[in-house]
Amino acid sequence: MTAAKPSPADIHGVTFDLDDTLLRDDLSISSYTVQVMRALSLRGIAVIPASGRALMSMKPFVDQLGCASLFSACNGAQVWDGRTFTLLKEEAFSVSLSHEIAAFGKAHGCYAQTYDNSRFYFNEHSVWAERYAASSMMEGLFVGDLEQYIQEPRSKILMMAEPEKIASMLKEAREHFSGRLSVTCSKPYFLEFNPLTATKGIALEAEARILGFLPENVMAFGDSLNDLPMLQTAGWSVAVSNGREEVRAQCCDVCGDNNHDGVACYLAGFFGLSAGDLSSASGGNESQ
Repeated sequence: MTAAKPSPADIHGVTFDLDDTLLRDDLSISSYTVQVMRALSLRGIAVIPASGRALMSMKPFVDQLGCASLFSACNGAQVWDGRTFTLLKEEAFSVSLSHEIAAFGKAHGCYAQTYDNSRFYFNEHSVWAERYAASSMMEGLFVGDLEQYIQEPRSKILMMAEPEKIASMLKEAREHFSGRLSVTCSKPYFLEFNPLTATKGIALEAEARILGFLPENVMAFGDSLNDLPMLQTAGWSVAVSNGREEVRAQCCDVCGDNNHDGVACYLAGFFGLSAGDLSSASGGNESQ
């Protein structure tokens, strides 16, 4: 993708994925990254995290950054105020469509889960549930058959399996639910179902309206397929170097990898942040 690189004066907001983009592989955020984000906020730049994670899985990271204007959860299905944690916008699919998704997973013998803002609810005891609980820092609850459990609209259903199976199911699900659902994946072993109107790109459009500027005044960072709508909506898109090849190919630029503060280094260079800027923004985070 080619585009004229904006000037710092053109950018009023920065939005970024968390896992494999801002977060290191050990799920930490460095003190340097926190300082960069806070320095941008002090300059009046809106800081907008965006993740497939649910609210309580995102909250520790939003708290650590301490400067998010807004953030989107569940792949854009929810938009939250980053300071008061007030829900500003939510998309959900119907109970009947939720049942159809659950039935799709059951037909493939696949682990599946859904959410509320504090827990995830899963259909079978497995290593997938254990891994998700560890990585998301959320409590999981076994409910058995999701089709029977779901009795109200949901914002997201997630399935997990080996990458080869997920790749096959992704193609089939996109064909089966075409025009009715957003189906994507943020990791090779995730298959994510959201309402058709719930993408990180649509969320970014809403966030820009709330904050009083245009999506083209936003710089976006991501690594995977669920980030593409956001990257395509923003005025300037940057993939981390560890991102998927097809994502890197569709971005305006590439920055360093997630384990070496690629996003923060890119932003510090672009906005010309000085040591003084970072010093003024420091405090409240000791993670290295």
